[in-house]
Amino acid sequence: MTLDPIDPVELTARLIRCPSVTPAEGGAIALLAQVLSEAGFTCTRVDRGGIANLYARWGKQGANRAFGFNGHTDVVPVGDAAAWTHDPFGAEVKDGFMYGRGACDMKSGVAAFVAAAVDFVRTTPPDGAVIIAITGDEEGEGKDGTVAILDWMAFNGERMTHCLVGEPTCPHEMGDMMKIGRRGSMTCDISVTGVQGHSAYPHRAKNPLSAMVKLLARLEGEPLDRGTQHFDPSTLAITTIDCGNPAGNVIPARATARINIRFNDTHSGDTLSAWLRHEAEAVAEATGTEIALKISVSGEAFLTPPGDLSALVARAVQAETGKKPVASTSGGTSDARFVKDHCPVIEFGLVGKTMHQVDERVEVAQIGQLKAIYSRILQEYFA
Repeated sequence: MTLDPIDPVELTARLIRCPSVTPAEGGAIALLAQVLSEAGFTCTRVDRGGIANLYARWGKQGANRAFGFNGHTDVVPVGDAAAWTHDPFGAEVKDGFMYGRGACDMKSGVAAFVAAAVDFVRTTPPDGAVIIAITGDEEGEGKDGTVAILDWMAFNGERMTHCLVGEPTCPHEMGDMMKIGRRGSMTCDISVTGVQGHSAYPHRAKNPLSAMVKLLARLEGEPLDRGTQHFDPSTLAITTIDCGNPAGNVIPARATARINIRFNDTHSGDTLSAWLRHEAEAVAEATGTEIALKISVSGEAFLTPPGDLSALVARAVQAETGKKPVASTSGGTSDARFVKDHCPVIEFGLVGKTMHQVDERVEVAQIGQLKAIYSRILQEYFA
């Protein structure tokens, strides 16, 4: 019996109608488990910490060739629902676009690779395994999402030999960019404690704001680096400064600030943390204040060097779009930062212009185009 191909547009609409705002599952993981189970995938829920995750495999465990797709069904909050011109969870189509939270980031991508995988194993059963790893915690802290799936895989002897993450990667047009790595990301909360006093007698106080200004000026004073072969220069941004002082004639006792660093492969979270502590100690000693740092590294810089995997993805993209995608490491972080410790990983997906915005939307025609790209990748990978 010949089965009808999976329609990725219809599957995208069904996923959008699942209100899966992190950490809610909203029915999205259950829906995909049903679709994949019916196609012969062995599906396992890998829930952890209140987060719903799905691991699905077609083929034998431990296959020599096991191509994986990774993505997420959780979405960011709607925000001001009244500002939307379409129901955020309605999957309404108008003028060739489907509207809804997650339409761009990244339920359409998940629908495309699930549809491609299901049709592929039905029509061309490969000598190997096809794996689908989907989390409900990409937009949240991430500790119980793809990380939980990878932990479960390691414990149970499951493995992908290569992986494609279906995040939106194209900045302008379909096919113009793929990601072969990502910058690292870290946040540092700075707290400076001095001595409160009257602003008319500053010599009797120790002004934490003066120390904070000195420290931030040191941190911003010189570029972190000038970039590397595959990465732009690292950046440091001051995102907040506060002392909570309502009085104009009082020097406060405490000031806080936060910085965010996006770093390339010149650095690691450890080397940058050591640099931050060294600078803070120097300013604290010079000003007589106490400076405390709380550092959080959300991901290290990584690179999948150009090679067979990136060439495979580029060929498939060019065949379907006519564009050769630029191999980039720009943008924020994604769950590829976890997958890279498991196997080589590349990211390719839709145009990301409207992700997280009011009236988030996806061009309907591009959903089918993305499925065709993923199908080509599978066909050539197992050829």
